[in-house]
Amino acid sequence: MRKRDHNVLTNGASLLVCGLLAGVVVAAAAFPAVAMSGLAAKAGAETFGALPTELTVARAPQISYLLASDGKTPLATMYDENRRDVKLADISPYMVKAIIAAEDHDFYKHNGVDINGVARAFVNNQSEGSGRQGASTLTMQYVRLAIAYSATHPADVVAATEDTSARKLREMRLALQVDKEFSKDEILTRYLNLASFGNGAYGIYAASQVYFGKPPSKLKIEEAALLAGMVKAPTTNDPTTEAGYPRALERRDYVIDNMVETKAITQQEADAAKAVKLAPLDKRTPNGCVAANLNSWGFFCDYFYRWWMQQETFGSTTYDRERRLKSGGYTVVTSIDVKAQRAADKAVRKAKSENSKEAAMVAVVEPGSGRVRALAVNRQFKLDDPKKPTNKLSSNPAKSKKGIRGNYPATVNPLLTGGDGITGYQAGSTFKIFTIVAALEKGIPLSYSINAPQQFKSEYIIDSSSDAACPGTHFYCPMNSGKKAGGMQNMWTAFGQSINTYFVPLQQQVGAENVVKAAKRLGINFRAQEDLDLEKGAHQWGAFTLGVSQTTPLDLANAYATLAADGTFCEPIPVQEIRDPEGNKLDIANPRCEKRFSTDVARAAVDAARCPVGDKSSSSRCSGSTAGNVRNDVGYPVAGKSGTTDSEKTAALVAMTKQYSVAGIMADPDWPQTNVQMKHAERDGINPPVWETLRDAMAGKKAIPFEPPGQKISEGDQKSIPDVKCIPVEQARSRLKGAGFEPVVSSTKIASPCKAGEAAGTSPDGRTIKNGVVTIQVSSGGGVAPPGNKPTGQPGGRPGGRPGG
Repeated sequence: MRKRDHNVLTNGASLLVCGLLAGVVVAAAAFPAVAMSGLAAKAGAETFGALPTELTVARAPQISYLLASDGKTPLATMYDENRRDVKLADISPYMVKAIIAAEDHDFYKHNGVDINGVARAFVNNQSEGSGRQGASTLTMQYVRLAIAYSATHPADVVAATEDTSARKLREMRLALQVDKEFSKDEILTRYLNLASFGNGAYGIYAASQVYFGKPPSKLKIEEAALLAGMVKAPTTNDPTTEAGYPRALERRDYVIDNMVETKAITQQEADAAKAVKLAPLDKRTPNGCVAANLNSWGFFCDYFYRWWMQQETFGSTTYDRERRLKSGGYTVVTSIDVKAQRAADKAVRKAKSENSKEAAMVAVVEPGSGRVRALAVNRQFKLDDPKKPTNKLSSNPAKSKKGIRGNYPATVNPLLTGGDGITGYQAGSTFKIFTIVAALEKGIPLSYSINAPQQFKSEYIIDSSSDAACPGTHFYCPMNSGKKAGGMQNMWTAFGQSINTYFVPLQQQVGAENVVKAAKRLGINFRAQEDLDLEKGAHQWGAFTLGVSQTTPLDLANAYATLAADGTFCEPIPVQEIRDPEGNKLDIANPRCEKRFSTDVARAAVDAARCPVGDKSSSSRCSGSTAGNVRNDVGYPVAGKSGTTDSEKTAALVAMTKQYSVAGIMADPDWPQTNVQMKHAERDGINPPVWETLRDAMAGKKAIPFEPPGQKISEGDQKSIPDVKCIPVEQARSRLKGAGFEPVVSSTKIASPCKAGEAAGTSPDGRTIKNGVVTIQVSSGGGVAPPGNKPTGQPGGRPGGRPGG
C-alpha cells in the first residue's frame, strides 16, 4: 500500500514544494515570495513573506573550567551541557569535510535551502517502500538548533522540532536569511558547536574529548567520519555501546564514501581510514566538585562554589548564579597553590587517617591578597551512599545509638570554612593575639608588665556553679597550666609561654568588647548562636581572650595573615582570575583589601607572635615557647601561636611567614564534647601538619623578614623607677604610685639584706614604661642580695582544665 504523510496539508505542501522546485512553477525558480505564500497557506501558517526573517540566537550553555593558580593544572569542570565553543581554525579540516559529506553535499553551493534536495526528498518520500529522506540543509539544521536553544518556554522547544510543514517552512525562511547574514564557514562553525554527539557531549570540542581524548584540531579522517555520522542519531549510533558500535561503524564508512564522492579525500585515503579499527572512549567529562581532578581538592572546589554563589555579580538569585557558573563558559584560575595544597594534603593524612573521628584541618592564606592557597582535611570529599553507607557511626553517643552516621571518612560539609551548620571549633590561646592588638591600639606597649599569679580573680561575672568561678563567688577566675604562677610578664613573654593570667587582666584593662572588635576586624566571624549572644554583651566576655568562641581554620589563617600584611585585611578569596568566553577578565577576581590596623600595631603584634614558635627579632624579648621547633623546622622567619581548649577537646596552631599564613585545628566535627584528647607536637597532633605544610610550601622561596616594630610601641615612654629598697612596703607603694607607676606587692618573699617585711626591691628595676606595673619584692631577711629584676615564680603554659594553650 502506498505510504502517506500524516495529514493532507503536509502532502499538499510537499507537492507544492516539489512542483515549485522541480520547475512546475517556473516563475518561482528563485524561491519567490508568491509561491512560498501558497505553500504557507496550505501549511496553515502565515504568508511566506510574513514569516520571521531574524533568528534570535542565545548562547548555548558552555562548560566552565576551574584551573589551579598556575593556569594549567585542572581543578574541576562545571556544566549543564558539556560544550565549549571553538573557532573553525581549531577544528580539523577532516571534520569539516566529514560533516558536509554526511549532511549536505552542496552546502557551499546553495543559499541556505537546497532546492534540488527538497525535490529529491519529495519524490523519494512519495515512492512505496522507500526510506524517508530529509531535505534539511546544514543551515536549516543550525536554525532548528538555534531556535531550540534560544527558547524560553518548553512549548517553544517542541515547536522548533515538531515534524510539520509549518516548522519546515519557518526553517527555510530563516535559513535564507541566515545565509545572507553569515558566511558559510561561520554557519558551519556554529552548527558544529551546537550539535549533540551523545554521551553528554555537545559540540565538536566536547565530542572529540569524550570519544577520543583529544582537541578537535587533531581529529583524523576515520575519527571525524565517526563523529559526523553520529549527529543524526547519537543514541542509535553510539560507538561505546555493544548495539551501537556496528551501526556507528557502518555509518562511519558511509560518511567516508561520501567524502570520496565530494572529493574531500582520495579513495586510497578512504580505504586506509576504513581499515582503522576504532576504539572510542566513553570519557564523560567530570562535572562538579565531587568529580574534582583530585578528590582531596574537592573541599577547595566546594569553597569556590560557595563563594561564587554569594557573588551578586553573577546574578540576583542563587539560581541565576548557578546557571552562570554551569552554562557561562568561564575559565576560572583559582587561587589554589598546587605545591601548598599537595603539602597540606600529605601532612593532614600523615597525622590522621581518613577513618579517624578526629579531623586534622589546615588552611593556607596569602597575606596581602587574601587568596586561599590550600584547604586540606583528612576526609574524602563525597556523599556517603545511603543505600550502601561506608561512613562510621557518629562519634556522638546520642546519635550513634540512633544509628546516625558521622562525617568520616566521607563528607561534603564545609569543615574548614564554615556554613551549612558548621559553626567552627574553639582555637584556644591563638585568640590571645587579639588582646595584644587591642592593647597596642590603646597605646599599651609590648613591654607592658603584669605580675601574673597562679589564679586571677577577674571582674567578669559568670555562673557561680562554673568550674571557672572563684570558690564561693560569681567571678571568673582563670588559672595557668599546672596551677603555677607566671610571675612578672610582658606581652612577648606572656604570649610565648601562653600565660592566661596575664591576658585576662590585660583584656579587662582594654575592654573585652574592644578585643572582640579587633578579632572581627582581623577576620574572625561568629557563626554559633551562643557566640552571637555573647557578642551582644561583649564587655563581660571574660574568656574570649582564651579562645572559647568558635572559628574555622580559614578565618584563623586570614586573621593572622592580616597582621603579616602590616594590618591590611583582605577578604578570603578562592580566585585570582576569571575570564568570560570572549576572554575578558572580570574585576570580581581582584583582591578586596583595606587597611584596618596601623603598620606599627601589626608589626608589634607579629613581633610578639614570633616568641611562641621559637623565633624572635632584634627587639623581641622572648622567654619560652609553646611550639618552639617551628622556626628551625620551617627554616624561615616565622610567627604564630598554638592553642588548646578545655580538656584538650581541640588543638590549634598558626604558623606564618610573609608569604603564607597556615592555620590548623584538630577537632571532632561530629561531637564537640569529644572524650578524645587532641594533641599538639606528637606525630598525630596538629602541629606537624601546620609546620610541614608551611615548610613545603615555602621550599625554594626567598626569605622575607618581618620588620621589627618601632621603639615607642615596643617599649612605650620609659621612666626611671624610684629606689625603694629597705623601706616599709606601704611607703614603697606610695613612692611608686607618686612616680606614675602601678605598684603590686609580690606574694612571694625573697632573701635580701633588708629587714624581713621591708621592700627588697622592684621588678623590673631601673626603667620601665610610664604607668606600667612595678612589682614590689618583699624581703624575708637573710642578708643575701636580691636577685635583680628576674621574674618571680615559674613560667606557666596551658591552663589545667581551662581554655588556654
